[in-house]
Amino acid sequence: MSYSLILLAHGSSDATWCAVFERLHQALAARLQTPLRLAYMELSEPSLESTVAELAAQGTSRAEILPLFFAAGRHLRLDVPAQVEALKAAYPGFELTLLAPVGEHPAFAEALAHVVAEQAGEPLA
Repeated sequence: MSYSLILLAHGSSDATWCAVFERLHQALAARLQTPLRLAYMELSEPSLESTVAELAAQGTSRAEILPLFFAAGRHLRLDVPAQVEALKAAYPGFELTLLAPVGEHPAFAEALAHVVAEQAGEPLA
């Protein structure tokens, strides 16, 4: 069973905003062996839909979606789950799992503490 992890950002019509996520995707891909893809929920390409279509066409049979959001608001409670359900219906046999947003992971607070301490010019407690 081939696998991919989809990093899901919100999306924006501002190319500068998207470039931040593209650099993050490249940095993570360089450090990890997990096959990573970047997709956007709306307003940008590649969309979640086009990413899943491409993965399915390449023979990938399982993907997890890691939302690059701090918390699960309306988009992650309603919009993205609806997208995922529609994609499951469009690609039977393609296993698609929506994970909790990165902001809910315990390691996120630790990483953010390092950034805050560095910006404040103080040692991390």
